[in-house]
Amino acid sequence: MNQADPREIQTLQMYLNEYGQQIELMTQQLSMIEQQRLEGTAAIETLRAIQENADGAVLLPIGGGAYLRVKVLDAGNVLVNIGADVSVERATADAVEYLEDRITELEALAKKVAGSVEQLQGQATEISRRLEAAYRGARQAQAGQGGSS
Repeated sequence: MNQADPREIQTLQMYLNEYGQQIELMTQQLSMIEQQRLEGTAAIETLRAIQENADGAVLLPIGGGAYLRVKVLDAGNVLVNIGADVSVERATADAVEYLEDRITELEALAKKVAGSVEQLQGQATEISRRLEAAYRGARQAQAGQGGSS
């Protein structure tokens, strides 16, 4: 059996560590995407509830589990952040449509990132197998050297 090259083992371990870091970063990205999707969905539900609420009163969270009961002055228009800290005023129906489109984009992005994570996990598994085989080869080579002395 061929003796395992310590440089190969070191290289495989380096690749495995890099894949682990990439998987962790993409998993964090998936969490952020999911959080944005949930926030968009909540905004849509809130806008629809305000439209259906006859008296225009809503509960406004102010932090720490505290809420204020407030009246919405203009339920027909919404300020929507379109990116880079830029907000535009849109009719409520347009804002809902915009948010739905954003959610669709987020879901597509999440699928893409999840596919990349799955691919990286497969590659990491393959590297783990190769690393384990290299370690077995190194142990067998050591055992062979120890037994022949």
